Amino acid sequence: MNTISSEQVSAKFNSYPPDIRQKLLYLRSLIFEAANELDASITIEESLKWGEPSYLVKGGSTIRIDWKEKNPDYCVVYFNCKTTLISTFKVLYRDIFHFEGNRAIMFNIKDSIPIAPLKHCISMALRYHRIKHLPMLGG
Repeated sequence: MNTISSEQVSAKFNSYPPDIRQKLLYLRSLIFEAANELDASITIEESLKWGEPSYLVKGGSTIRIDWKEKNPDYCVVYFNCKTTLISTFKVLYRDIFHFEGNRAIMFNIKDSIPIAPLKHCISMALRYHRIKHLPMLGG
């Protein structure tokens, strides 16, 4: 896997409180793992969008991760709200994840992250433009 990153992203991670930074870096590693499992030669672009660490591959939909002081108990994985990603995730994983509208999966910072379901969701986002025509995104 190839990664295109920036100093701005590193600075953003360094701005988080240490325990939050650790959780967000873990979410980041799951994004990279999911991308690598799809295609070891994939290039993932890491940048800041809306001030949040953002991840995009060719043919995919942007994934962002963040934590906000106004909601300090949660780390969030954002997906494009104009896609069918979250509605699909809600059908597949309504009993596993806590959702924020049609745009995000929220994780309490004290809880463990359900790895396999989250990586499945990430994988669908990374392939979105290739699978958006499939029922339930092929899930």
